[in-house]
Amino acid sequence: VIDFYFSCTDFFAYDLAVCINAWCFKNEQLQKKQAQELLRHYQAVRPLSTAEREALPILLRGAALRFLLTRLFDWLNQVEGALVKVKDPLEYYRLLQFHQSHSSTSLYGL
Repeated sequence: VIDFYFSCTDFFAYDLAVCINAWCFKNEQLQKKQAQELLRHYQAVRPLSTAEREALPILLRGAALRFLLTRLFDWLNQVEGALVKVKDPLEYYRLLQFHQSHSSTSLYGL
């Protein structure tokens, strides 16, 4: 089950960036074929506009930063007995570093 609780309230391309970060990295290495396939199948249903294509690198950074900060908050504010599993915030710090060093959409198959 995919939890899209906060999705679809803004840019669809941002939700796509969240999915790329969550599904297309293994051991913090981009799985290029997975990213390309995700984008190909997504665009078969809803093609990205030129503006969305151009914005994807910054949206990937924004999505990585959002999860970095959320995880960091949870890490620093752990509640005893909470059902939330605290995850390593540095995973998304490293994804953010990856996206900062790659600004071309061709890496993702666009």
